[in-house]
Amino acid sequence: MTTQTSPVRKSERWLFGLLVGPSAIYLLILFVIPFFIVAVYSFLSRGAYGQLVWKFTLGNYVRVFDPLYLSILWNSVVVAGIATLICLVFSYPFAYAIALNPSERWRNSLIILVMIPFWTNFLIRTYAWRVILGMDGPLNGLLLALGIIRQPLPLLFNNGAVMLGLVYGYMPFMVLPLYAAIERIDFSLVEAAHDLYANSSAAFWRVVFPLSMPGVLAGCILVFIPSLGTFVTSDMLGGGKSVLIGNLIQSQFLTARDWPFGSAFSVLLMIAVLGATLLYFRKGGRSA
Repeated sequence: MTTQTSPVRKSERWLFGLLVGPSAIYLLILFVIPFFIVAVYSFLSRGAYGQLVWKFTLGNYVRVFDPLYLSILWNSVVVAGIATLICLVFSYPFAYAIALNPSERWRNSLIILVMIPFWTNFLIRTYAWRVILGMDGPLNGLLLALGIIRQPLPLLFNNGAVMLGLVYGYMPFMVLPLYAAIERIDFSLVEAAHDLYANSSAAFWRVVFPLSMPGVLAGCILVFIPSLGTFVTSDMLGGGKSVLIGNLIQSQFLTARDWPFGSAFSVLLMIAVLGATLLYFRKGGRSA
């Protein structure tokens, strides 16, 4: 006895393939294949003049655990973690205020204001901070004019300047997921908490914050991952004094011409990114 496939089922499969196909091809060409190439390179050797030698080795991954590179990795995690925490602390009240604003017109206007920085190239915005924080920049000029300082402050080329650039550049990625999560909360649950004699602080920490956790996780991932792999911000605002893992990878490819070692670091960074993404889908995305 044979079963025939329903024409409706065939049309659904064809429509599914038509919708998913372009994205799948895009990911295959621009993600899967390049990642496979980089992964293969990570097991090769570097020649005397920087050329690739097809001699497979695990030495590139062993070098990652050198104390020098581990210190750079740790510094990158600390800078990215602090920048993420600052974004969360400042973004949560702002997203909360937007979500609770009764005027839809004001909510839309504030969301547009959050998205306005995306209309300008990230490199230009980062360079603007280099001008602002410079020894002859407007910030030092203002402090000198007000008599707060007697000589310009070294505001550039340190981890503080890098974190400032990261917070400014990636804060919208924190605000938007938080707003989406808070806006979906049923605030009648907060009223129920007050009916059970919970004060405002207890109602927030026991009801609102746990329900907004998917937005918190999504925002932290969207900020931490690009902050961990950044090299433009640390180059322009940190100079050579703030070396992050992104700068290390960049230098291995462009300066040292050690593509295998740079590929090994890139693979490990990609694994960390995928791990964080899976963590979100397992923990945060499931309760979103």
